[in-house]
Amino acid sequence: MTIELVLLAASVVLGIVHIIIVSHLQSWQRGYWWTASSREHSVAPLTGIAGRAERALRNYLETFPFFAAAILAVTVTNTHSWLTVWGAHFYFWGRMLYAILYVASFPLARSLVWNIPTTGILMIVAGLLLK
Repeated sequence: MTIELVLLAASVVLGIVHIIIVSHLQSWQRGYWWTASSREHSVAPLTGIAGRAERALRNYLETFPFFAAAILAVTVTNTHSWLTVWGAHFYFWGRMLYAILYVASFPLARSLVWNIPTTGILMIVAGLLLK
């Protein structure tokens, strides 16, 4: 298995961890009865750490399909290079750091770190196109 696929699998696990954390934070803020309900009623947005974690998850879910598609394209076409390896590292570690900074409420640092995983995706695509 290539390092790019390993980092893709690790990114899937990271996404699941995001979902589990947000689920528990929602339950703590809104109550477990709400979690068990059909959730058909409008509720106030999550606040504090729960709100930040939810927004970090939403941002993760917006970028993950692009990362996964790029890694799968590299794998199918066998166009692995230093760009694809470093890009995959940039994506995974950048997303992890982004989530930590978002939940910990470091807005400027978080916004700057957002560029790391985004650059990683672009590196993977560049590696794919330059082969």
